Amino acid sequence: MNDTIYQLRDLKVSFPDLSRKPLLGPAPRVDVLKGLTFDIPKGEVLGIVGGSGSGKSTLGRALIRLIEPDGGSIQFEGTDISHLGEDRLRPLRRRFQMIFQDPMSSLNPRRRVGGIIAGPLRLQGMDSVRNRVDEALDMVGLPRSFATRYPHELSGGQRQRVGIARAIALRPDFILADEIVSGLDVSSQAQVLNLLEGLVKELGLTLAFISHDLSVIRRLCTRILVLYQGEIVEHAATPELFDNPKADYTRMLLDAIPLPDPAQVWF
Repeated sequence: MNDTIYQLRDLKVSFPDLSRKPLLGPAPRVDVLKGLTFDIPKGEVLGIVGGSGSGKSTLGRALIRLIEPDGGSIQFEGTDISHLGEDRLRPLRRRFQMIFQDPMSSLNPRRRVGGIIAGPLRLQGMDSVRNRVDEALDMVGLPRSFATRYPHELSGGQRQRVGIARAIALRPDFILADEIVSGLDVSSQAQVLNLLEGLVKELGLTLAFISHDLSVIRRLCTRILVLYQGEIVEHAATPELFDNPKADYTRMLLDAIPLPDPAQVWF
């Protein structure tokens, strides 16, 4: 039995540097991911952290093949998806889904919530779409009546729950969550994190959670991968990384976590 859902070997991704585009010929390329090698076991909640420009969002999009790598390989449950064409990728896409950072921009403002959740189901040719939409709303704690609402009629936390419902409606094996609580207030953040934690257990999901906030990562994730300038500087279990960080960059990130000021705490 293979307990690994993802195997990445020497993964490389680069993008054209349009700021340095020459008069003739293609623009030079900038290496964003520089040969990453690691596995993601089934059922793991992996935190991916790093500063701006570290490559964490690029890595996430490569995992679900929104980006095609320049080199190396991405195996999803034993299938090399690194360079599959869209025709061969389409049946696999229901098995890895994404929750986006800004639900307002990722939800079609002209469609009702029910249609937003139903869209991927119909695209995959699934049956009992209405029942699946209702079930997804139940699982994220939204009333079924919300199916008739538009995104602008919902709060930020409710819109993010719709994004989660859309992702889980297909019953995927893997979900990528990219900075999904960064735009929410503290109360909504806690509710969304509790929801994700429950769904991981209930549905047996594997989750990759991208965030710049290590306090959020610590709350949710079982392991943490630290990126710096497109390279892995540390990859460890969450307690080990917080208690005994090995890399100087990891220690710098941990030192930057804001601590509450006792003088500002009211009892």
